[in-house]
Parts: sequence; structure tokens; C-alpha cells
Amino acid sequence: MWRKLKYLVLISFVWIGGVCYFVLRRWENDKDTENHALRLKDTPSGSALVKQFTDAQVSWKYFDEKAYISKSQLSASADAYERNKFNQQASDALPSNRAIPDTRNPQCASQQFNEQDLPPTSVIITFHNEARSALLRTVVSVLNRSPAHLIEEIILVDDFSDDPSDGQELTSIQKVRVIRNNRREGLVRSRVKGAEAAVAPVLTFLDSHCECNVNWLQPLLQRVKEDRRRVVCPVIDVINMDHFKYYGASADLRGGFDWNLVFKWEFLSNDDRQQRAINPTLPIRTPMIAGGLFVMNREYFNQLGKYDTMMDIWGGENLEISFRVWQCGGQLEIIPCSRVGHVFRKQHPYSFPGGSGNVFARNTRRAAEVWMDEYKKYYYATVPVARNVPMGSIRERMELRKRLKCKPFKWYLDHVYPELKVPSGGQTGAFRQGRQCLDTLGGGEGSHVGLFACHGAGGNQEWTVNNDHVAHGRYCLSIDNSSAGSPVLLRSCRGDESQKWVWSNQQIKHPHHNLCLDSDKGDIVALPCQKEHSSQQWQLVS
Repeated sequence: MWRKLKYLVLISFVWIGGVCYFVLRRWENDKDTENHALRLKDTPSGSALVKQFTDAQVSWKYFDEKAYISKSQLSASADAYERNKFNQQASDALPSNRAIPDTRNPQCASQQFNEQDLPPTSVIITFHNEARSALLRTVVSVLNRSPAHLIEEIILVDDFSDDPSDGQELTSIQKVRVIRNNRREGLVRSRVKGAEAAVAPVLTFLDSHCECNVNWLQPLLQRVKEDRRRVVCPVIDVINMDHFKYYGASADLRGGFDWNLVFKWEFLSNDDRQQRAINPTLPIRTPMIAGGLFVMNREYFNQLGKYDTMMDIWGGENLEISFRVWQCGGQLEIIPCSRVGHVFRKQHPYSFPGGSGNVFARNTRRAAEVWMDEYKKYYYATVPVARNVPMGSIRERMELRKRLKCKPFKWYLDHVYPELKVPSGGQTGAFRQGRQCLDTLGGGEGSHVGLFACHGAGGNQEWTVNNDHVAHGRYCLSIDNSSAGSPVLLRSCRGDESQKWVWSNQQIKHPHHNLCLDSDKGDIVALPCQKEHSSQQWQLVS
């Protein structure tokens, strides 16, 4: 009898021990994978569903991300790209706290910051009909990959999305609040509204389809703390729009533009790259910021004139704030030890009242008229259609420039962006052949030029003709050898024999080799000059 009793007691202890071990291991696993960002405020608001999680003696309530995302989930037969112009199904399939690679240079890990001495920030995210999964992942990455005491608040500015609950349901998450516009305002006015509501001493602007990487915030706040006139940006990594894989971007890039005032990424000079090879953690001075992601002292943002709120929807605001910061005593920097991923799309998912081209031209024209002085003529020469786009009054922005005692645009060209070459004298226009025009096809160094339907908007079809060369911005028409049929390429202007062209009698001649620009079979090549060949006849239309 006693032997049976001992046996039962032993079995009971083993069973209880096994249950305790299983529960403990499960608790430890849950703790490891817990998504802290989804912990709710004390009193959940909105219609967000709630999940329960018990951590030792504390009972936490969690935002139910699956329920949130399911409300806008696509059917299997739906076009995954239609609404957002990226693969929404791929985005929806990812958890909000998915792991991403640390894309920083290894030397960044040795940087030390006194986090208790850094200023907190208000994170401002504007959105319009954003995919719920992308918006939630942006918020979660901010909360999970930032020291908690440095995030004062996350302000979501809902720019009149079709479904108000897209943002409202997220207010149950800690530190998140929503401002909803009662009509469509666009990025510029929405960001200003968010900045005016912010309470932290530093503003952080993010797009609504980002993922912040490890220790992204501290190096940005450190630079702003050291000098309030610094406007700083992370290196913007790439989140693929098709499958949402996360890729590290080069840290040897900075922002620039050509005379069409369209933003572009460009490589640093050889000297700068050699310096960065010695110390890859050094900040990078940039003539222009992309505009979607940056950090700025709140008082300085207000003092400097916020944004030009007469700009519409999106586009050109990064140009204007870049000119304003540099010309009015500030600095723009890219901080290579800060990384934030961004979904780059090939087209906008939302409509532009009046058309995206007109909106961009209006915004860019306002920036050119206020900040570029006499150099705005090169913008109009490159984009002549912009002269016909109404831009509204710029009186207040001109008064702001005067009040801030800002420097002339020539100073910007001399000290910030000397690489932007000022066009020399000569004729400017498009080379037309029937209904088609000579076009860069969006290419750069070493790329082929071609024909494209004439559109009259300048841009890739805008050429400057001087006595001995034909140029598009910093690139000149070039041939690499003297044989007939050689392709005509874009090369950085250097003034040698390979780039000498003369426009005469409606022919573009290369006198050194007695060849002419020819659109033979649609390709732009250099062939022996033949006046009677229509493929060599070019009309310069200004």
C-alpha cells in the first residue's frame, strides 16, 4: 500500500514539474517574441481589438494587429498594386515587428551616446489611404527600435483618408495620437499641422511606409543637440515594393538636382569617399534632402518659416526647405550611422488635383522665384512650361527671406553646390525631328541618347547649344571613337575633341570627324554628313 502511495506521489511531482517547465518555457518564449510596441494605453480607445498577455504579476493588453489589418485585406483575386502602387499582399503578410538586417557600417556600433542627455522627439507621420500594414509597421518600428524616453509622442496626421478608422484605431497604442484633416490638405500643410501640435523640442518627420533600423534615432538627435541649426537625415535604405525585402543603401550618396529642379541621388566626390573610407561614421553634407525623412529642432523649424503652406499636395517642398536652410544659416546632413528603410514606388497611389505635373511645376516655381534670384532663368529655360503655371502670391515668403537675412543663391552655388554647373551662353531648347525630340531617356554618365515624343516640358529634352558643344546640364553629347555609326553618349562635360559639336544648317556636326548626329533606325549615332537625309535634320525649338 505504502509503495503504491509513494509511486503515485512521485508521478504527481513529475507531472507538476513537467507542467511548470512547459509553462515557464512558453512564458520565456512569449517574452522573447513579445511586440512591446503594441502594448495598449491604460484605457483602449476606438474599435481596436485587444489581446491579453500576463507578464509575471503585470497583465498587459495588446493591440490586435491581425484584426486591424484584416479590415482592409485583399481577396486572393484582387490586384495587389492597385490601391497603394506596391504589393499590399506582401506587406500584409509580414508581422509589424519583423526582423530587418542591421545595414550600418560595423564601426557605427562603437559609437557611444549619453541617451539621458539627448532631447526627446515628436514623430510626425502624415498619411492618405496608406496600407494599414505599412502604416502599423512604421509606428511599431519607431517604438520598438527607439529608447522609450526619447519618443515623446507619435502624431499621425490623417490627410482625409477614405476610412477614418485607419488612423483612429491606432490611438489605443501607447504614445500614438491622431489628427484628422476635414479635407485633403497634402503633405506640406499636414506636416505643419502636426508640427504645430507637437510638444517635444525636436521634430522627426517620417513617411508612412518606413521601417526604422537599430539605433537609428540617437545619432540624429545628437547632431541636432550639438547645433540646433542642423537638419539631419538618415541613410534611406530600400524596401522593395514587390516582395518587401529590406536592402541597405550606399552611404556614399548625397542629394542633388539639375536645372529642371528634380531631386536625384549622386555619388560623393573621390576625395569625400576617400575620407569616408578612413572614418565611415562622419556626417555627409548634402546640398538637398529627399524630404521624406528628417529631424529638426522644433523652435528652429518655426523660426525658419516651417513650410511654404501655399504649396499643394506633394513635390518641391524638399527643394524649398533645402534652399532655405542653407541660405539662411543652417546646414543639411546625412548621418550614415542612422538607417531607415523606405518603400520606393514607381508612381503615386493618390490623385493630384489639376494633375501631378502642374502641382509639381507650381511648387517648384514658387521655390525658384523665392530663392534662386537671377539663376531661376536656367530653370525656366529647362522647363519652359512652368512659366504658364499659376503659382499664387509669394509676398510672404519673400518677406520671410528678407527678415531672416538669407544669403543669395550665388552663395549657395559657390559654397554648397559648386558641382552644379551654370550653363554658359548659347541657345537653349529641344532638338525636334518631326514629332520626336532628342532625349536623354533619363540616363546619366555613359548612357545612350535617343528619340522620344516631343512634350514641350523641357526636362530630358532640354539642350544648350554653344559654339562647340551640346549639353544637358553637366553632360555633353560625346562619341568614343571616330568610326561611322558610333553611338552618341552622355559624358560629363570636359571640353575635349570627342565632345565638340556645331549646330549649323539644321545639322549637328562633329567637325573633328566630319560626322553628323543621325537618328538612323531610331538609334542616335554619328554618320557621315548628308544634307539630304531627313534623319540628320534637327530643328531647335525654344
